[in-house]
Amino acid sequence: MPYNIRIVSTYPPRRCGIGTFSRDLATALEHFTAEVGNIRIAAIDNGKGPYRIPVELTIDQYNPASWQDTITHILTRSKETNYPTVVLLQHEYGLDPDDNGRDGRGTNYVKMAKAFTENNLITLVYLHTVLEEPDEHQKKVLQELAKFTDGLIVTTENAINILESPTYEIPHAKLKHIDHGIRMQHRTQYDRLEIKRRYGLDDRFLITTLGLLSPGKGIQYSLRAYGRFLHESCTKAQRSRIVYLIAGRCHPEFIQDEGGEPYRQYEAMLNEAMEASKLKWCKVKELQGQDFGDYDVVFLDVFLDETTFVELYCATNVMVLPYLNMQQISSGILADTLGSGRAAITTKFRYAVELVHSNKACPKGALIGRYARSILVDPGEPSIEQIAKGLDHLVFNEDKRLLMEKQAHQRGYQMRWNNSAWALLQYIDFAREQKEIVTGRGIKFTRQKPSLLEIKKRRA
Repeated sequence: MPYNIRIVSTYPPRRCGIGTFSRDLATALEHFTAEVGNIRIAAIDNGKGPYRIPVELTIDQYNPASWQDTITHILTRSKETNYPTVVLLQHEYGLDPDDNGRDGRGTNYVKMAKAFTENNLITLVYLHTVLEEPDEHQKKVLQELAKFTDGLIVTTENAINILESPTYEIPHAKLKHIDHGIRMQHRTQYDRLEIKRRYGLDDRFLITTLGLLSPGKGIQYSLRAYGRFLHESCTKAQRSRIVYLIAGRCHPEFIQDEGGEPYRQYEAMLNEAMEASKLKWCKVKELQGQDFGDYDVVFLDVFLDETTFVELYCATNVMVLPYLNMQQISSGILADTLGSGRAAITTKFRYAVELVHSNKACPKGALIGRYARSILVDPGEPSIEQIAKGLDHLVFNEDKRLLMEKQAHQRGYQMRWNNSAWALLQYIDFAREQKEIVTGRGIKFTRQKPSLLEIKKRRA
């Protein structure tokens, strides 16, 4: 019997990585027509609509009554069908304000989970942030989501270790790892040289950083690293054949925050980094028609649509991800980079260590990830020298770079969205069976003496 799936999440056209994740997941689930009846989205909205199908409901993010109305609507619809309803909550603290509008302090997801589970709906939560050192509110939210749902899904094994730790003490049986899906399935789907020609980059070595920009993305350090690489490793002629493309705009909410002052400070910081590194740069709205020989750095100042994202992954020779948050447990950009068969230089945030280095211990300094999938570097100031060395290694060692591309693609191929969607459907089947298990007629014992086994275990 197919499932009716309800996803609670941000959703395009709202600019949000979680919305993109949910759209790609929904698209992949649609291919499994025997297992999925229909998919509908309850879009967490902050005025970024209008929305189209499969969005069925919009939740006014800062209106508590709107969250409650969504609960009522989903429960009503679940009773109107013979198909089992599955609710997928895409949890992120920043999307959950309290009744006074304070970001990240709400319990709307918990209220939803409790209501759906009490009404026997299969309810699962994707956790997009798992903090190693949460405050009391953050810890309690995840513990209650575990209590009131059929399972918590994370995109890294490392997150499971954190959630099982004494910090959260969430039972292993409540946790499931499913890979973050990737957009691109085959390196042969697009021809790199053809795409480069289309953008006027066919005679350029292309270094890229893609996605929404913010101070936490670490661009201020990768710019300095790139400048050092050009000055120390390249001749003038070689320098003219290399370009660093930073494609994507700052998050609109960051631009508007506090009257735009943090955004202006960020722009000034990037300008200072480029001036100190003696880089020539420009900001454009499109790539066609640009003379890339005149610039070291090009900012493509637009929100990247799906087609442009995929084409730029394909055109890339080296992706640089200088992120500063080492607790980050997910990155669609890194996943898609490996899935596209491209080499990356990335800081050692949790997801990168798992994906690139198989969760092995990372000593300080730059190192080539396990199986030579990509290069890992330390965050912040140390990354300047390490990224420069990484660029030197990949630009001037074509054979090693191509081997790294092959190794990256081999791991990424396992993470195709169809594979991740199928793993989710199998987990839904498991959760459904757990609900339907009938306890046998064996005698139930209540402990009246201390457990000798537990005492021995503690002493050991």
